[in-house]
Amino acid sequence: MSEDQAQPQLALERIYVKDMSLEVPGAEVFTKEWNPELDINLSSSAEKLDDDHFQVVLTVSVNANNAEEAAFIAEVHQAGIFLLKNIPEDQLGQILGAYCPNVLFPYAREVISDIVTRGSFPQLLLAPVNFDQAYAQSQQQAQVDAQGNA
Repeated sequence: MSEDQAQPQLALERIYVKDMSLEVPGAEVFTKEWNPELDINLSSSAEKLDDDHFQVVLTVSVNANNAEEAAFIAEVHQAGIFLLKNIPEDQLGQILGAYCPNVLFPYAREVISDIVTRGSFPQLLLAPVNFDQAYAQSQQQAQVDAQGNA
């Protein structure tokens, strides 16, 4: 079998927490009625490690304000090492920008829930995310930006 006919391979080789933090700016938050406003941000990045391996990092940040004061800031960088061999170049962006973050999200969601609970706040379960749609929107925005700069 020639190199051109080799079967595409996609495998998750390792999942790990690259970084995580919980900051509680002030203890006053525990003396007030709990009615938080949440600001949740997601982003991902991919780094080529060698010819066949990529590290993908999904970053989830949650800022909670209660009674207009910062209650907590929780952040996790959930990482995975993915084997991507013989993947067509035109599919690589979709895999790294949507498929891999989708695989990592349940792990990041669990870590966020755990560290928030360990900070003695009520359990926080993040809603599912459609990474395919988010990737498509980011690609459309990139096209609009490219046309605007042309």
